[in-house]
Formats: sequence, structure tokens, C-alpha cells
Amino acid sequence: MDGTLVDTEPYWIATERELVGSYGGTWTEEDALQMVGSGLWECAAVLQSKGVALELDEIVATMTGRVIAKIEEHGVPFRPGALELLRELRENNIPTALVTMSIRTMAEKVIDMIEFPAFDALVTGDSVTHAKPHPEPYLLGAEALGVDIRACVALEDSLPGITSAAAAGTTAIVVPHATQVAENPDFTVWPTLEGVTLDDLSALVWRRTTPNNTQEISS
Repeated sequence: MDGTLVDTEPYWIATERELVGSYGGTWTEEDALQMVGSGLWECAAVLQSKGVALELDEIVATMTGRVIAKIEEHGVPFRPGALELLRELRENNIPTALVTMSIRTMAEKVIDMIEFPAFDALVTGDSVTHAKPHPEPYLLGAEALGVDIRACVALEDSLPGITSAAAAGTTAIVVPHATQVAENPDFTVWPTLEGVTLDDLSALVWRRTTPNNTQEISS
């Protein structure tokens, strides 16, 4: 969700800096970028190490509340091409799940901003035992949709997220946003979702799942 569907990363980074600063600590841009795509409780533990004298659950609740407040005050932009692709998937009856390490209240706030019924299932950071980069979140997403994980396409923006998606067995695509992700044979790197269509996703799945495929596909 964050960085793939919507651009909330600036809100998270500002909130982390505010919270650490309120306890006399310093939160750098490098600190923030290292947290992109990680689970909220993992991030909370790092904030504790920077001097935030709260329990992990309190840190998560505080950060989420402040980010939601920023969304309510300023709104949040959707990432280029994300809504258009999501709408096309829905119009073609493709099951979709939102797999995010934000907590459910935060995810529901973003979903409510979408003008059409966007997702059949929702997996959030407060509903998993193991956060990204563990494969559990995506395995739960496929299970909730009732589909084989190998038939799923996962769209991500960060290294922890794409690692989770690839390890689960999806056709994994990363569109880097706040951080760079190096090329890797386990996943595909695309510069943007702008102009991407269902045919593009289908072609990528076909190439990945068809043994000894030599037929050229144009998209």
C-alpha cells in the first residue's frame, strides 16, 4: 500500500522524525529509508533504540494515528498508474488483495478513498505473525482469495516487500519509490505502473510459468 498504491512515505518519515525528536533523539533520512517496507513493530523497536520511551504497541498506535491525521488534513496522492490498473483488474473480475504492513485502521482509511470496490481481501501488519520480508503476508493473501499463490502477481515498492512476495511464490514486480531495488532474477523491476495494463501482467505471468518459453510476446 504505502509507496505502491499511495505515496504516504513522507508522512511516515515526518512522523518518525517528530516522535524521536520529542524524546530528544535524532532521526535521519537514512534511518527513515531503512525502515521503508518493514513491519510497524520492527520499526517501533528501532524507534525505541533511538530513545522513544514507549511500549511497542504504543509507538505503533501513535505513529499510525499521526499519519492518519496527516492524511485527513492534507489528503494523499495515489501512485502513477496504480488506480487505473486496479480499476482494469476489477472490471475484468480479477481477485485482488491488499497486503500491507500498516495496521487495519490505516489500510481501511486508504481503501475508503478509492471510488470503486477495490479489494476482495485485506492482510495487514496486525493480522500476521511474521511481517515482510517473511512470505507469510502474501501466502495469507492468496489463501484469503482462494487462489494458488503461483497464479498471483504481487506489486511492491521496497526490498522487504518484494522479498516477501518472491519468497511466497508470486510473480513479483517491484516499482521502486522511496528506495532503490537492484535487479534480481527472483523478481521483475518496472520503473512505473503508468500505462501498465492487465495484458502486461498476463504476459509476465505467462513467461514465468511456461517452461522453455521462446515465443516473443509484445505488450
